[in-house]
Amino acid sequence: MKEIIRKRKSIRKYDSAPLVAAVLEKVKAQIAKVTPLFPGMPYSIEIASKTKGAFNIKAPHYLVFSGEDSEASYENIGFIGQQLDLFLSGSGLGACWLGASKPIEAKAAALPPIICMSFGNPAEPLHRELAEFKRKALNEISEGSDARLEAARLAPSAINAQGWYFIAENGKIHCYRKKVASLMGLIFKKMHYIDMGIALYHIAAESENFNYKKEASAPERKGFVYMGTVV
Repeated sequence: MKEIIRKRKSIRKYDSAPLVAAVLEKVKAQIAKVTPLFPGMPYSIEIASKTKGAFNIKAPHYLVFSGEDSEASYENIGFIGQQLDLFLSGSGLGACWLGASKPIEAKAAALPPIICMSFGNPAEPLHRELAEFKRKALNEISEGSDARLEAARLAPSAINAQGWYFIAENGKIHCYRKKVASLMGLIFKKMHYIDMGIALYHIAAESENFNYKKEASAPERKGFVYMGTVV
């Protein structure tokens, strides 16, 4: 998993041919194996052939992530979805988070769609070199020392905004999201929670033991809102 984190790429061009049934079955089997950030929180993942949205990408398949309309649910979806993003990349398939996309054929369901992910055979290079990542320097998004922060730095985020901050101390990683004030910021607030879930899975993938919870004594960080602590 460490290797995939350091070479994954958001794929925006796909072979239009649908994946063969055997490959789709492997994807479905992996969907059943994902580990949620918050056990017991309801969610669902379905495979769709079409989605719509302002920045939609043409692909043969899409994952549709549905869940409760809550901040914790958004984090949970990000954590779950990134497991599948890395699985697809490690299996030779391309994938890309689609923050503004929704399924065209809305099915009657108890849970509303939250976000989608395109996937299929890539029609562009699947992976990249570490030097090709366009990310903020580690000292811009964190303080303190923890080897897992590099994995968090490499995580994908909406419009590559990287609206997170991490404080490492005494083996813990305190996690924060950027404060939002403008109308556009409020729109992206949901994505900041999903992005944190994505980054948390990168941290989890490089942790021998992983637990995430709120701590009353977490330090404050100006311009950011505390979300939880990896212990």
